[in-house]
Amino acid sequence: MEPRQTYALAAAGFVELVERLPGDRWEAPGLGVWDLRALVGHTSRALVTADSYLDRPASAEDITSPEAYFLAAAQSGGRADPTAVAERGRQAGAALGDDIAASVLTLAERVLSRVVEAGDPVIETIAGGMRLSTYLPTRTFELVVHSFDIAAAAEVAPPTFGADVLAEVAALAARVGVGRGQAADVILALTGRRPLPAEFSVL
Repeated sequence: MEPRQTYALAAAGFVELVERLPGDRWEAPGLGVWDLRALVGHTSRALVTADSYLDRPASAEDITSPEAYFLAAAQSGGRADPTAVAERGRQAGAALGDDIAASVLTLAERVLSRVVEAGDPVIETIAGGMRLSTYLPTRTFELVVHSFDIAAAAEVAPPTFGADVLAEVAALAARVGVGRGQAADVILALTGRRPLPAEFSVL
């Protein structure tokens, strides 16, 4: 399935999930330092960044795969600073206003329309210049992973992402793990040979 399609399906799942969130849970714990509002705000940035990067053409294609984006972002110093990431999530949550579900729906509709019309430009991301079609799987990844986080925090059922979306996200996670030198851990865990190390993450 083409990256725009999986991105659109992931966005639709996120929108549907936010519509189902209990109205009295926004200040409840979300993930790490975030409350639920900030976690939703952080997740919405998977839409916001695609929108803003379309206005930032790049002169060169520096990053040629979604996994290279994550590997480069992890090595980017202050741009990946956890404190800065946490604060951006809180600000994004606050920017969603009083009707969070309506704000997320409006944002998704606008961004998906722009993505469809954009073609496949080279855009400037935090990791460097990338084709839009290469960048979008990284946003699909964020939408899916954090939708699972949101559902767990709010104690509601997660979105029913289709097999194409989940396969894209799972394959990307595995490729990032390989790029980080974690191939043996991933392969052995997935084949039931041994559990993953404590606090294992490909990110």
